[in-house]
Amino acid sequence: MAKLREYEVVYWTHHSAAIEGNTLSLKETRVVLEGLTVGGKTLREHLEIIDHRDAIEFLENCVEQSTGLTEKMIRQIHYLVLKSSDPSQAGRYRTGQVLIAGGRHKPPTALDVPVYVQELLNEYNSLKMRGSHPVERAAWLHWRLVWIHPFTDGNGRTARLLMNFSLMKDGFPPAVIEKRRRKQYLDALEVADTESNLSPFTLLIAKAVKDSLKRYVAAAET
Repeated sequence: MAKLREYEVVYWTHHSAAIEGNTLSLKETRVVLEGLTVGGKTLREHLEIIDHRDAIEFLENCVEQSTGLTEKMIRQIHYLVLKSSDPSQAGRYRTGQVLIAGGRHKPPTALDVPVYVQELLNEYNSLKMRGSHPVERAAWLHWRLVWIHPFTDGNGRTARLLMNFSLMKDGFPPAVIEKRRRKQYLDALEVADTESNLSPFTLLIAKAVKDSLKRYVAAAET
């Protein structure tokens, strides 16, 4: 299982970074996480990989300790995601308006971000109390954080990490959105933003969870 966990960290990190434009391959991601460097790749790309690995380790510790979701955790995850590649922004809410490239949704003003984050936490806890399905709840958490867009950069990576924190807390494996599904992923988020329809996005996350379960079962059988 230790080898499976190691592979999943590499796989998860590679695809989450690739969705944001990191050009390191799966094999190169493993090399970086082993402490080596890859020629022809930027320092920032190397640092993004290391930071994401550190954020996963933090999440795993939170799950083991049965830590609840808080604003402090959200900001800590974001801090870990950017601590080396963009330390001036790590863990800090944005101070200006942002626009999402290629999307029609306009996130809330910077002044409203803390209020919306608190509403996110309240609604997430309410969904748990109402007995919503863990996959639906995790997908909602991801979508809502990206909808708020509380940070200047790193929102997608932070949202995917939070989604998987929620899934792992409920006994599910992390859902890895593969880079080949990037367009489908972004399109599903756009539908959720503009039509208030989370079904395509939830189905995408459910498929990613199913794929993760298949990898776990295959590893257990070898």
